[in-house]
Parts: sequence; C-alpha cells; structure tokens
Amino acid sequence: MFIVNLKKADLKVVVIGSGNVATHLSLAIQKIQSTVIQVYSRNIVNACRLAYELQTACAAECEDITPDADLYLFAVTDSALAEIIPRIPANKGIWVHTAGSVPMDIFKGYTEHYGVLYPLQTFSGRRAIDLQHVPFFVEANLPDNEKLLIELAGRLSNNVQTLDSEKRKYLHLAAVFACNFSNHMYALAYKLLEKQHIPPDVLLPLIDETAAKIHSISPLKAQTGPAIRNDSEVMDRQMELLSDPVVKELYQLISQHIYKEAKSNLPSVNPSRDYGIFKSLNH
Repeated sequence: MFIVNLKKADLKVVVIGSGNVATHLSLAIQKIQSTVIQVYSRNIVNACRLAYELQTACAAECEDITPDADLYLFAVTDSALAEIIPRIPANKGIWVHTAGSVPMDIFKGYTEHYGVLYPLQTFSGRRAIDLQHVPFFVEANLPDNEKLLIELAGRLSNNVQTLDSEKRKYLHLAAVFACNFSNHMYALAYKLLEKQHIPPDVLLPLIDETAAKIHSISPLKAQTGPAIRNDSEVMDRQMELLSDPVVKELYQLISQHIYKEAKSNLPSVNPSRDYGIFKSLNH
C-alpha cells in the first residue's frame, strides 16, 4: 500500500504547471521539508525558469515526467487539466489538482491514488502571500491519501478542512463573487476616476474599510449606499453619468438586487418605498 509519513520522510513532489498557483505552492513546499524534484509545463521556458528558482529539473514533455515522485501536483487551468491527465506516465504517486470547480474524479481511471488540494486564495504574480492564513480544502479517494494531504496542507497552513467536490463547486462560485467580481468593480471605479483625472488610490481607504467591516458584521448589515436607502434621486443622477450601456445595466441590476436583499433581510427597510427604486431604474 502507498503510504508516506510526512513526519518521517521527505515528500518528493512533481509540479505540473508554472503559473501563479504552481509557483506559490512549489516555493512553499520547498520550505516544509519536502522537495520539488521536477517541474513540467507546456511552456518549457516558464517550466525551466521555475525549476531554476527551485534548483530542480524541468521536463519538456509529459512523457519525460519522472514516475518516482510521491505527489504529482497539477496546478494548471481547468481545460489544460483534462488535456494533460491522460498523457502522464503511469506511476504510484498521489495525483492532486488545485482547482475549485473540477471534481476529484477527473483522475479516476488514470491512477489509483488521487485527490484535491485547493487553496482558497487569489494569486497574482510574485505578490507575497502568507499561506499560513490561507484556508486549504482537501479531498482524496482513499483514507490514507486524505491523511497525507491533510498533513501536507497542515504544514502549509493553519486552516485545513476536508470538503467534497460538490460543496467545493459552491465554495468556488462564492469566491468568484467575493473576489473576481469585486475586483472587477474596483476596475470600473478606477476607470471612472481616471477619466476625470482623479487619482484612483483615493478609494483605497474606502475599499479597505469595506473589506475590514465584514470581519465583525455580516455583509448584509454592512451594506450602505443609495440603493439600500432607495434614494432614487441620487441613483437617477448617477445613471446619467454612465455612458457605457453595459455598465449602466450593471448599476441598475446591482442596485435592484441590493434593495431586494435588504427588503428580505432587514426589517428596517420601509416596504411602502419599494416602488421608487424600480420606477427610477426602469424608466
């Protein structure tokens, strides 16, 4: 039976991928008494660059991937994952992907030992991230594999949880709303200010406080702004400032939804004022 005790053995890891997630995780793995013995990427230049930084080998083709590792860490895009898996030479290591919305069973039929090591964090270039505070979600097809992944994740982070593929899909969806969509709103806000030659970094204290508030109160209770107040005059004036019809529609839909959620969850919202926001945003 394939068992590696991290407390007694140095885990040998092959990293498949050379992007942001692959880079952050491989560099972290090198610091926890485990060794990245090889890096593979479809972009051989990036693979060799990361391998050089890790002082290890790089592979130019899937067929060149060593069969002697304990763990094969797939940190690639979802579409690349489905393409690469069938090309990996058979071995007895644990195959693990880092994707939020891809089921663990994507490995089924290709290897006997597999699982998921999903860090709930956004990775951008070489921006430093303290993985000790990043939640890691683990899933594996066998109890011994799960135990190993929990031990590995526990060396990387103080927050490790098991989560199955079905629930992880919803976690990833929530992360898209909380991170990717929020960041896009920042981009739109920056664009508005830049057109008016206003330094967009004036928004940073506001952004920081908005994010900090939900550490102590729920997002619903933290919501402010003209939509939750049903201030149709302000919303009308702001809609007129938006020349992009798509952005104008976003403003309308989000404002409507803010008020709808407030009405459903906050008794203080006055139902007699419901008509105002929908009349204002739809005329």
